[in-house]
Amino acid sequence: VQLVESGGGLVQPGGSLRLSCAASGFTFSSYAMSWYRQAPGKNRELVALIGSAGGSTKYADSVKGRFTISRDNAKNTVYLQMISLKPEDTAVYYCHTQTGYWGQGARVTVSS
Repeated sequence: VQLVESGGGLVQPGGSLRLSCAASGFTFSSYAMSWYRQAPGKNRELVALIGSAGGSTKYADSVKGRFTISRDNAKNTVYLQMISLKPEDTAVYYCHTQTGYWGQGARVTVSS
């Protein structure tokens, strides 16, 4: 199993980023996928989750209305669109499979 995140970077408050996670080594379309994040000095927390077919989603209260999780099962890729970013969104963002695998993480820094 391999999960490769991309799309992280430095953005000003109020800006937007889209993270991608390219998956391989398993039947992607059969499993729910999620994004977690870990800020410096804090525990890793669930940000968003999407069902295997993409029809059901769940978000942390802190990102509702600002983040959107989606997936393209034809491309074995899950996305996290982030808008109206805040400094408190600064963290390393990890892609996670329902079967327990993690990506290497994508760093997002929100700062002026």
